[in-house]
Amino acid sequence: MTSAIVMQGLTKDYGSGHGLFDLDLEVAEGEVFGFLGPNGAGKTTTIRLLMGVIHASAGSATIFGLDCDRDSVAVKRDVGYLPGELPQFGGMRGNEVVTYLGGMRGGIDTARVKELSERLELDLGRRFREYSRGNKQKLGLVLAFMHRPRLLILDEPTSGLDPLNQQTFQHLVGEAKDSGATVFLSSHVLSEVEETCSRVGIIRGGRLVSDMTMDKVHELRFHEVTLEFSGNVPDAAVRAAAGVEDVAVYGARLTCTVHGGFDGLLAAISGHAVVDMVSKEPSLETLFLSYYKQ
Repeated sequence: MTSAIVMQGLTKDYGSGHGLFDLDLEVAEGEVFGFLGPNGAGKTTTIRLLMGVIHASAGSATIFGLDCDRDSVAVKRDVGYLPGELPQFGGMRGNEVVTYLGGMRGGIDTARVKELSERLELDLGRRFREYSRGNKQKLGLVLAFMHRPRLLILDEPTSGLDPLNQQTFQHLVGEAKDSGATVFLSSHVLSEVEETCSRVGIIRGGRLVSDMTMDKVHELRFHEVTLEFSGNVPDAAVRAAAGVEDVAVYGARLTCTVHGGFDGLLAAISGHAVVDMVSKEPSLETLFLSYYKQ
């Protein structure tokens, strides 16, 4: 497979240990790649370097063989870009923003814009400054997807979207992949990554700490479980159960962490009266922090 994105020793040093350092990463054409990490890890810096918005201190990055710095104008023709924060378009209406930026690309596919705005439930007749945060994000998605780009670079694409629009976004990514496009997205939302990505890179402190398939990400997942019993609490059996850790008992309530499947826990509590059970998936950031500690 050919590479859509190649980064070699890519560095942006802001001083005092802040920035991006020695990033070596390739994303294959047609791949959906998740770029993940805590706030301040270097995700947005990487994306800005790819888009030629900032200049690297060292190293290089190419998109479809074009240098992201030297050939940034040509790169942008092939990319649908959603920044972490959209520019402020003030009193311009949504359709005026689309027309303005579409004109810079040489024209607009009005049918495509209409389709996207309807699927995202976005009123393009309203002024940008009247948009909620979620509607601004929807406009950004319309701008990124409207020209059917070969590569989508999306910085926190579902930020501010409600669950239904998050599903619509996932469908749009799936359709883009099916058409042969490449997707590079940063995210903190584990379900979004699982639904859309085939591979992920984890970045921390400006350095890539892992590059893994989704199968490996699934192995990292765990659930925080709270059980309430009406009788005896089987804490000894739960402590001995496979995949169960951090067991604590507070009266009739037991809390624990379950890694992998629930078979071990369910076998341990079989025969005991459970009156309440809550299972909570940790945030992606919590998952990462657990991984880093390991």
